Amino acid sequence: MLYIIRHGQTELNTKMLMQGRSDHPLNETGLAQAQEAAERFADMGVTIDKIYSSPLIRAVETAERIAPDAEIVIDKRLIEMDYGPYEGMDLKDPAPEVMEFFMDFVNVPAPEGMEPLSSLVSRLGDFLEDIQSEAKEKNVLISTHAVAMKGALEYLTPESHGSYWAKNIGNCDIYAAEATENGYTVPACLDDGKDRWEGR
Repeated sequence: MLYIIRHGQTELNTKMLMQGRSDHPLNETGLAQAQEAAERFADMGVTIDKIYSSPLIRAVETAERIAPDAEIVIDKRLIEMDYGPYEGMDLKDPAPEVMEFFMDFVNVPAPEGMEPLSSLVSRLGDFLEDIQSEAKEKNVLISTHAVAMKGALEYLTPESHGSYWAKNIGNCDIYAAEATENGYTVPACLDDGKDRWEGR
């Protein structure tokens, strides 16, 4: 089974700043969120066998808190979107071109200097293809970031036609998909216990 989680909260999250590839640790709330995620996996009877994490510390700390005994492999393809010159921008007062992009991700390209969404989907898709056979045999967790996670979900759900870009993914939200001979099933959000996967 494949599980994908967004990292826990950081101080930049609380300040509503575009964090991107800035390397900031979890705050106390973020550590608690990761611990709650660990307890949720335990409640579902899921033992995480292996973790792939973004190299950024907030993703690594989330992974370590969830499954301290699991092997953690760092993969650069799981890093957050490159915001380029907009890194650190105040989301309460975004640049006009960024606001235009946020309002219509499907039809408005990313502003110059920002990583294109097509690039994001491509690198996450390459990663998912590489671990498919492993996820058929083990419970694999991906610890990543909000927009990178949306790229993975877009790749796994082509019929979404870009709907994930505008979807809110909170800190430590979890999605799950089953790896099969023919690829992956459509990912399900494990939100409020609505979808439960039997652990192996």
